[in-house]
Amino acid sequence: MFDSFPGGSSERMDRPSYHADFRQVRESGIRFQNKLERGQNFKERGFASWEAFAEGEWDKALSLVEEKREVYAQQFREAAQLGISERRLRVVEFPVTPYVQWELHVLRLRVELGDDIKVLDARKIADIERKRPVPEVVILGDVVMYEVCYDDDGNAAGSRRFTDPALISETLAGFEALYERAEDFHTFFDREITPLAPPAAPS
Repeated sequence: MFDSFPGGSSERMDRPSYHADFRQVRESGIRFQNKLERGQNFKERGFASWEAFAEGEWDKALSLVEEKREVYAQQFREAAQLGISERRLRVVEFPVTPYVQWELHVLRLRVELGDDIKVLDARKIADIERKRPVPEVVILGDVVMYEVCYDDDGNAAGSRRFTDPALISETLAGFEALYERAEDFHTFFDREITPLAPPAAPS
């Protein structure tokens, strides 16, 4: 699964170019958007809730998640208008990192608003990840996919852009197989995240 991905031919894009290309393709008539999220530690500077989390202000971080409600609702309205079906698969390692603990609270709001998100325990795909982790990838229809790139400090740093139809098809098949294995978001959240104590601020 994902065997061809590491060697796939791609174009490296900086963050502004990636965002512009993503928007253009997303509005071009594609019918689905699938995101596989694998990393366990990122930085989301400029997101008020993440900034509070990074400062160790957990209660404030959770309250500020709500500020995204209308932004996310508008994203889902736009997707509906474009006829795009969106799915996200979040792989979670154990013990859960502080970042993922925070992020799943954000994703809970997205699910409440209609996002189709499932969660996959990384221990259940250890057989698949013997050589390398599954890719951090966004697939837009059968047209293009992006491997989201980050710098060594966890900041978003653009993407690798892939257009080979065979590679997209293979990666999509891998996503579908993992999505089938994954767990309902609320079931996972209630069991694994709700009981956790507030995390330490990231170092």
